[in-house]
Amino acid sequence: MNWRNVVQGQLVRRTGYELRKAVPKQAAPPPPPVEREEARPPKFPEVDRLLRQPVFLLSSVRSGSTLLRMMLNSHPRVHAPHEMHLRRLGVELKSPPLKLAMEGCGLRRTDLEHLLWDRVLHREMVRHGKDVLVEKTPSNVFGWWRIRQCWPDARFVFLIRHPLSVARSWHEADPAERPMDKAIPHTLRFMEAVERCRTLLPGPTYRYEDLVADPEKVTRDLCGEIGVEWTPEMLEYGARDHGPVAKGIGDWRDKIVTGRVQPGRALPDPSEVPDELVPIARTWGYLA
Repeated sequence: MNWRNVVQGQLVRRTGYELRKAVPKQAAPPPPPVEREEARPPKFPEVDRLLRQPVFLLSSVRSGSTLLRMMLNSHPRVHAPHEMHLRRLGVELKSPPLKLAMEGCGLRRTDLEHLLWDRVLHREMVRHGKDVLVEKTPSNVFGWWRIRQCWPDARFVFLIRHPLSVARSWHEADPAERPMDKAIPHTLRFMEAVERCRTLLPGPTYRYEDLVADPEKVTRDLCGEIGVEWTPEMLEYGARDHGPVAKGIGDWRDKIVTGRVQPGRALPDPSEVPDELVPIARTWGYLA
């Protein structure tokens, strides 16, 4: 008699259990690759889009875009909402019948996302009684092509600031979590993306330093670019509620002195600019 059978029989009689050889568990097959879908312009712009010529303010983080947003939002015709992060607003087709139905309408997932983006921004603009939309999420510099596909008539405005001032401002907003050795590469990634956008997209460029030195001149010029009349209300932005403010921004109302914006900090000395920031500082005209 096989000794294994004897041991197995004794084990079953005494414990009610038996031993079986473990069967290796087969690994689950990898999920199918997600089908990458290229975004495309609207097929029927007259019905697919409610917004007309939206304006996108492209800048790095900590470049004064919140200050300029509040000035623009104080204009009676311009709605400049808090950062909308549209690239993170997606659509999921949860079943084959739904996907088939949307295909019957000539709509892919990215088409549906664009419809949603347009509807959300248009809703906010109309809800506030305005007719010009300006959106300023800094991360838009990493997805500008989706904006161009969604709104082929979109307009662009660029805001730049001394690169070392950008890095220092990012660091000072949370010194413990954002030491300078992390702040420099983080902000440089944004600034290099801004420069790529400036080379690929049309639109005027403004400097933060000019904005705080002469806000009326800069905002007058910007109003001309986006097709609205300038109004002194733009310099009184602190008297209005502009909704939520990003963490670390602080209260921009403190920057009003007798109706004008306080001058910004002095430009860094050229000798202070770290090597990593020298190329972008030269490109933007902050270094000879």
